[in-house]
Amino acid sequence: MERFFKDPVTIKRFRSGPLGPWMQPLVGEFIQQGYKVQSIRKRLRTIHQFGCWLRRCRIPLTKAKPSDANRYVAHHGKVKEGDGQTLRQLFKFLTKSQFIPIQPLIKPYAEKVVDGFADHLRLDCGLSHSTISYHRLAAKKFLLHRFGDNQIALSTIEARDVIGFVNREATRLHSMQPKTTTTALRAFFRYLQQRGFIDRNLATAVPSLAHRPGSNIPRGLTRDQVKRVLASCNRKTGIGRRDYAILLLLARLGLRAGEVCTLHLEDIDWVSGTISVRGKGGKHCKLPLPQDVGQAIATYIRRDRPSVATRRIFLRVPAPVTGFQCGASISLIVKYALARAGVQSSSMGAHQFRHTLATEMLRNGASLPEIGEVLRHQHPKTTFIYTKVDFTTLRRLARRWPGGVK
Repeated sequence: MERFFKDPVTIKRFRSGPLGPWMQPLVGEFIQQGYKVQSIRKRLRTIHQFGCWLRRCRIPLTKAKPSDANRYVAHHGKVKEGDGQTLRQLFKFLTKSQFIPIQPLIKPYAEKVVDGFADHLRLDCGLSHSTISYHRLAAKKFLLHRFGDNQIALSTIEARDVIGFVNREATRLHSMQPKTTTTALRAFFRYLQQRGFIDRNLATAVPSLAHRPGSNIPRGLTRDQVKRVLASCNRKTGIGRRDYAILLLLARLGLRAGEVCTLHLEDIDWVSGTISVRGKGGKHCKLPLPQDVGQAIATYIRRDRPSVATRRIFLRVPAPVTGFQCGASISLIVKYALARAGVQSSSMGAHQFRHTLATEMLRNGASLPEIGEVLRHQHPKTTFIYTKVDFTTLRRLARRWPGGVK
């Protein structure tokens, strides 16, 4: 405590408060999570004030609930931004310490149904975590669209409700997202019928959406643009060195954003110079680790990566210091790098680096099977889209336009 507060009166007040015995363990928890001194000081004040509020309300700490924290945040006049998160961390710590019992989370009926659907996808269908998350989100969105805040009665769902929801999503979403939404809905309605929630097969009511695989031309970056994006990282800073290593993985190996996100320290074999990647469907694949990529990762690990419990290679900078939640964080790093480099691109995501790698390989004489092997495509038809950017071969196949310029 003396490290964060110089005034002995303040330290004595905090230690003698309702949450006094927990102040020192909480300090250790916040330090382990990577919080700075000023941030820890602010959190300790919030926790002390909440403890005093519990005492005034005559609520014993052993009987305090997260709903009490919500009530405090909603009605207390001195609450500041971030206090809600601090109190959630407090309850999580007290529960983990077994000082207060685990609070039974009473979920709405819709949440229970969706959780059951997710368990079915995991246990019975063996789908990957990312696929389950998307299916779960699609089912939850449909129930919210159909019932809103009203009581949920699954037996009242009609075909027109399904069609209306799909039409709305088709106009709102882009690319393949509407197609994957309809796939998730069909699986959801089959699950509801199997479990007896509905007596009809509403999966047949889900309309089919037109999706023509390969109708788009893969758009990547030029070699010069990739160099500019990599050069935009300030490698004199920890964030810059981390982002440089991430961008190199995308550019040299063509990894997906989610694959970079889930890399662990033990996935790199420094002796053999290989890296193990968790691909789609939970498949693992070993790839050669280029020297410049390995050097960038090693520099980040040695100089900048904090010593924390998680085994993820790349970590968030703001506390709590953990691995990235999903691939969207990697795509955000790409977006900022493109902006710094002044590169205009039709896509702001990480996937364009895969297109860039495939296009460069094709230009240098690689065959489609070789490209598919590097990109770890499961089906050859996935790689066929790159025939559209093989302009040298396409020119040989192109016929002269009748009456054209001679």
